[in-house]
Amino acid sequence: MDQAPGSPQGPQDASNLPGCYRHPDRETGISCTRCERPICPECMISASVGFQCPECVREGSGTGHPPEASRPRTIAGGSIAADPRLVTKILVAINVLVFIAIQVNDRLVGDLALIGEWPPYPYAPTEGVAEGQWYRLVTSMFAHQEIWHIAFNMLGLWWLGGPLEAALGRARYLALYLLSGLAGSALTYVLVGASEASLGASGAIFGLLGATAVLMRRLNYDMRPVIALLALNLLFTFTWSGIAWQAHVGGLVAGVAIAYGMVHAPRERRALVQWGTCAVVLIVVLATVVVRTAQLG
Repeated sequence: MDQAPGSPQGPQDASNLPGCYRHPDRETGISCTRCERPICPECMISASVGFQCPECVREGSGTGHPPEASRPRTIAGGSIAADPRLVTKILVAINVLVFIAIQVNDRLVGDLALIGEWPPYPYAPTEGVAEGQWYRLVTSMFAHQEIWHIAFNMLGLWWLGGPLEAALGRARYLALYLLSGLAGSALTYVLVGASEASLGASGAIFGLLGATAVLMRRLNYDMRPVIALLALNLLFTFTWSGIAWQAHVGGLVAGVAIAYGMVHAPRERRALVQWGTCAVVLIVVLATVVVRTAQLG
């Protein structure tokens, strides 16, 4: 069939093509793969399959995933927060408030300290973790008596906690802190005499120190500063009197294990590996406490 001069060379007449929904004067044969509205070359945005319009990209991720999928994430998959030190500030505040409360009423020490059994043999114990007061494993993490003790721990929490909170995200960072502290309390409960009391956030701080080493190794940073800091702290741990080295070691081991699971988790199974690692550490802590309690019972 003959064509008139100047007619388009194709099986479809251009007049049958729809106009771009944002630029109606521009005909196009491409549609958004999500809303199916026609889009011109200026409006089409490449997606995993086909093209999408600007509105669909803004509402979603441009790949068919929900909006959350396109939000910036930390190296561990946590959300980027406006205040990367919020949890650290709260933890410091709790420690300071408990310290002030103890200075006002020193009887609180007996209620918050980590202790296995009290009073000691031959008296019948009525207090302690072995008597069902498991809350002491947590309260002892936030209690300090000496000004130098809380000063060292809070400086460590501020210096180490801020960067870790920014790198891991709030939820993961809080899990790291609490589980490291619990691991330190559990090892102290196992290895220290049942009637010996213990206080302080040192186990949690050593967990943050171990996590910092893991994170720096993951990012290929110079490891010498953190190794020197770790060596210096371990030297103080085993040479100064009156320090519960068990809490330091327990927190350090837990912090390294948790941080390794968080920063090395594969992207496709990130949440499973990260929270699974936390669950394993918690189970080990609880099992340790149960076994020790049975020994003292």
